[in-house]
Amino acid sequence: MTKFHFQFLFMFVSQVVFGQKIDSIQLYPNGVPGAILSKNPETSTNNDGILCLRDIQTPMIYAYTPKNKTSDAAVVIYPGGGYYIVAIDHEGFQLAKWFNERGITAFVVKYRVPMDEYMTNKEIRPLQDAQQAIRYVRQNSAKFGINIDKIGTMGFSAGGHLAATVSSHFQTQVGEIIDDKTSVKPNFQMLIYPVISFGDKFGHLGSRDNLLGLNPPIDKIDYYSNEKWVTKETPPTFLLSTSDDFVSSQNSIEYYMACKKNNVPAELHIFESGGHGYALIKKNRGPVEGWSERLEDWLRFRKLMK
Repeated sequence: MTKFHFQFLFMFVSQVVFGQKIDSIQLYPNGVPGAILSKNPETSTNNDGILCLRDIQTPMIYAYTPKNKTSDAAVVIYPGGGYYIVAIDHEGFQLAKWFNERGITAFVVKYRVPMDEYMTNKEIRPLQDAQQAIRYVRQNSAKFGINIDKIGTMGFSAGGHLAATVSSHFQTQVGEIIDDKTSVKPNFQMLIYPVISFGDKFGHLGSRDNLLGLNPPIDKIDYYSNEKWVTKETPPTFLLSTSDDFVSSQNSIEYYMACKKNNVPAELHIFESGGHGYALIKKNRGPVEGWSERLEDWLRFRKLMK
């Protein structure tokens, strides 16, 4: 495991790679809301090929523009990491390239994880960054050739919780930046081995503890248990889980059932095995490795991809 300053990664993504145009953009060019000044650098670790970011103080969005653009849809991607780190490569950059190969513009979000030493009111900062990313994409839709009604989100694990929270609480723009003219509601969402609930029964308590602290009040647990907030306004949803995941597949099941109850278009895939955190990595995990083919079918069915 090695540790290095994040500037090296920043330099890597600020270039054209294999015909893909990659832009690195600060989410808050005029100052990060709620930031506490620190001289500590942003850091990353590489654990068995998984690149994980920590000490995030400058939220970013990385825009991946395909060489052969065939869709006016866009996907805003939130990597996972339990609200402790951000697994930005295999649950972010690699997926952005996957979408580019299929003619779709993608944006990877480096959002802040809750840390008292770097931010005030740490509970709201991941959601604030997630909403700001959608706000940025909508405000710059003409620049990227994007239809403002075809902006979706994708989240993995705790990033799936973040994506589901964006879809649950889009009517309230959190934090210091409010723009009533720009909606932060996604038009569709893809939740991959997601944390959905913060409840004791099947929620992922590690993600809950990192976001809300130990022993949070019941009203906070309910607010962030997204299966309780599905309405007819929830965007069409693609869900993926495995039965042997330590993040219980019941998260996806309950969310799917809530979608069905509210007549929200939803598709659910639960594979027998595969564990957690696989993204597009092929490591003899069985049939779950073909999950992206099911996603392609869904994107075509919804006329988001040719």
